[in-house]
Amino acid sequence: MDIRIGITQAAREIAIEMDDDKKVRDALKASVEKALKGEIETLWITDKKGRDIAIAAAKIAFVEIGTGDDARRIGFGD
Repeated sequence: MDIRIGITQAAREIAIEMDDDKKVRDALKASVEKALKGEIETLWITDKKGRDIAIAAAKIAFVEIGTGDDARRIGFGD
């Protein structure tokens, strides 16, 4: 699954690729909700390659969670 995270006062988003698993998706949503509510200061995400990414919760503008198939389309067909 592909995740895009917008950061306040930054021109670019952070793009992260993660395993497309329902448990991972649900855990990510729960962590994002905690970060947006101010319950945690840092949002930690582990990408598909095992890298840990830290994002300051106060700087998160938006989070978009999509499937890995959406971004791979090229051309004009479905």
